[in-house]
Amino acid sequence: MILTEVKFFSEALGICSTMNVLLPQQPYQTPIRSSYRSLYLLHGHSDDHTAWQRWTSIERYVEGRNLAVVMPNVHLSFYADMAHGGRYWEFISEEVPALARSLFPLSTERADNFVAGLSMGGYGAFKLALAHPQRFAAAASLSGALDVRQILNEDGPERDEAWLAGMRNIFGADLKKVAGSSNDLMTLAQAAAQTVEKPRLYQCCGTEDFLYQNNQSFRNFLGSLPLDLTYEEGPGEHTWAYWDRMIQRVLAWMPK
Repeated sequence: MILTEVKFFSEALGICSTMNVLLPQQPYQTPIRSSYRSLYLLHGHSDDHTAWQRWTSIERYVEGRNLAVVMPNVHLSFYADMAHGGRYWEFISEEVPALARSLFPLSTERADNFVAGLSMGGYGAFKLALAHPQRFAAAASLSGALDVRQILNEDGPERDEAWLAGMRNIFGADLKKVAGSSNDLMTLAQAAAQTVEKPRLYQCCGTEDFLYQNNQSFRNFLGSLPLDLTYEEGPGEHTWAYWDRMIQRVLAWMPK
């Protein structure tokens, strides 16, 4: 595999940003491929664009699959156009794919495009696929923070004030207004269920994960919709040991 770190100025964010890209390495005598299948691999709440490579063997796992892996840095944004901050939804949904395709031979065909992520990145992966079902054939969430209505409910379990302040910077002063908005995966799922092209979805979570109940709630909601969901659970916490194991399951599940 070829590893490239791309540093660029983001028009959406107004700052310099970074993404790591893995590309298949062909023998030099082989004719250049016109395009590769692409997996946009998203990081979690406290990570950056290097996390998947630092803590898993993703490069080894995608070897021989003729699959490019794009890993952008979105900071602590919840993949949203922040109320007080950068336009990270525009960044991840529009700018990153356009820039990656301008630099590398990546396919624009829906059947060749996939997205996956862990924790906050699981939310981002489902958000991309459900908001743009015409662009992604499949999406995977590993221990995703999926039911944001529950996570942001200020009447629920006590939250640290600094954490709540950070969430208000992202979603706005009234966190209850997330329900029914473009940042609510349940609302997006209902809309995607009515489309002709529905993405295949894969969801997994460890039974010892603090987001386990959140994942069960979201799984039950998706079960009421005409969407193709594969759900797996088993022993595991919110750790890289679990995600390193499950990303292999995701790659095996992805359409060939």
